Amino acid sequence: MIKKGISILVLALVIVGCSTSDDSNTNGGASDNFDRQAMLTHWGDNFIIPVLEDVNIELEALVQAKNTFVTTPNQANLVSLRTAWLSAYKVWQYAEMFNIGKADELAYFKQMNIYPSNVTLIESNISNGSYDLGNSGNNAAVGFPALDYLLFGVATTDTDIVAIYSTSVNASNYTAYLSDVVEKMKTLTQTVVTSWNSGYRNDYISRSGNSATSGVNETVNDYINYYERGLRSLKFGIPAGVFANSPLPEKVEGYYSKIYSKELAAEALNAVQEFFIGEAYNSTVTGPSLKAYLGYLNKTDISSSIVTQYDQARTRMQVLNPNFNQQIQDDSSKMTQVYDALQVGVVLLKVDMIQAMQISLDQGYVDNDGD
Repeated sequence: MIKKGISILVLALVIVGCSTSDDSNTNGGASDNFDRQAMLTHWGDNFIIPVLEDVNIELEALVQAKNTFVTTPNQANLVSLRTAWLSAYKVWQYAEMFNIGKADELAYFKQMNIYPSNVTLIESNISNGSYDLGNSGNNAAVGFPALDYLLFGVATTDTDIVAIYSTSVNASNYTAYLSDVVEKMKTLTQTVVTSWNSGYRNDYISRSGNSATSGVNETVNDYINYYERGLRSLKFGIPAGVFANSPLPEKVEGYYSKIYSKELAAEALNAVQEFFIGEAYNSTVTGPSLKAYLGYLNKTDISSSIVTQYDQARTRMQVLNPNFNQQIQDDSSKMTQVYDALQVGVVLLKVDMIQAMQISLDQGYVDNDGD
């Protein structure tokens, strides 16, 4: 278990009252005239929907690569499948922070990127040949991390991995499970994309006030939660041993593929920074943003400090081994240094920024340092 602590400052923020309706930019009596609806429109149309649609496209390519591999299991097709997996996984780093709407309802991210995978559960499912991948008990046996194991970790060499899916006693069970995991990821993503394009986008933009259920407040809470937990803790703090008596290198993202931990983390850091400053996903378009909002409130010192911490974390990340598991075994302090830079950002986002914007933290998210 992770040690938890609640600061007086953060508690004070939670105590601040919030309106029960979403028809004004008021929260505990504070108000401003920043155009939140324009910001929501930019977020929805130029970041959230495009990245989810891109995940969907990448997963369609993954489905096709999977179909080719299970039909003809050989090393060339295995390499192609791995390439499609990595490409989709990198785009996913831009999508995971948006746990709102249908994604929240489906517990989407929990079925896409819970790591480390439960290998015992995966192998049990394969051996039994009977499983319900939609059951929450299988969250650690599906998604990108499960594919990390299935494509890189089921055997030591590529030749042996191909044999698992072609000539082993349980070859048909392995191919069926691999196929089911990929198809589930595609179905979930398509459901989330369809929801955004079938009415949720308009609902999201319409909730432009300052209440617990407004689009801005929900998005900001999820953004900070992801930054603190998904980026800071899961990618760096937990495997580096920040919350334990010793490092836990087996808990890195991309454990079985070995060389992609740093690449995935770099994409995640780029994602949170681009969203903060208002850059559209995969585009040169810029628009209303958290940085712009802070500027409107004459809090450019806060926004500048946040960007500085992103840049410091990136600089410290650049010296890391691409294989975080190996980096932790060699020198976990370098991982901790990235964590420390990100931790300063947590305070800036979770205290200074939301206090300036008069946004309340979710009641269940006062301190979310661990699992």
